[in-house]
Amino acid sequence: MSQIPAFTAPSPATGVSRRRALALAGAALCAPGAALAQQAGLAEQIASPHRTASNRARDIWRKPLEATTFFGVEPHHRVVEILPGSGAYWLEFLAPYLRERGLYVAANRDENAAPNYVEDHKRLLAKLAADPARYDKVLVTKFQADLHEIAPPASADFVLTFRNLHNWIDRNEIEGSLRAFHKALKPGGVLGVGDHRGRMDLTQEAQMRSGYVRQDFAIDLIQKGGFKLAGTSEAKANPRDTKDHENGVWSLPPTYRGGDKNREKYAAIGESDRFLLKFTKV
Repeated sequence: MSQIPAFTAPSPATGVSRRRALALAGAALCAPGAALAQQAGLAEQIASPHRTASNRARDIWRKPLEATTFFGVEPHHRVVEILPGSGAYWLEFLAPYLRERGLYVAANRDENAAPNYVEDHKRLLAKLAADPARYDKVLVTKFQADLHEIAPPASADFVLTFRNLHNWIDRNEIEGSLRAFHKALKPGGVLGVGDHRGRMDLTQEAQMRSGYVRQDFAIDLIQKGGFKLAGTSEAKANPRDTKDHENGVWSLPPTYRGGDKNREKYAAIGESDRFLLKFTKV
């Protein structure tokens, strides 16, 4: 694994609204006992003006405070995120949250990825290098199923992955990916998974091309990979998502694959209905 070197810090990004910051801090104050300070610190990073405007705009759908709290990530933990990419939604607040006492590992593309992914990986590296005050301790490793070690064996408290299952299932890479996660996690470590929730009246095969994954299918698949289901969360549920869109999940924001066709309709739906699953290594 290689540590990102320090470079000159960038100019400050546009700030979030005071109302948003107060709302996040207020949510943190609902946490009981010793967790209060940790939740306040997490809320502070989520509300920080260093985050990009496009990522902050998605908080209403992605529920960063609720999801991170559900998984149980604390400042002293060693966390591996799979394929954060240059968008770096979770990285932007998790890396500085973990910087002083824990560790954030970005398990991203390797040199054999498609050219567009290689270019995206370069943009991720540039993003990290541009802000050493927050990202100088981020470690970058390679990920492609189980071809690489995403972290030293049994070293990670958490492995987190968002909206990737449907790709790995489609490419027959899911078993190898789960092996890599299992190897990296400590005994009892947590695998946190979020993805587009599929329809229960269709088989998984019937909706693969739409980008959706049946929740029961995902649970069964992951448990067969050496994990035990420890909890589910409805924080990202969206009952407006009918899951029957012309261009699958990519019809919805922020992708809008259909362009202007039915754009107002899809904007009113919002981002996809999603499940959050928490597993422990067994």
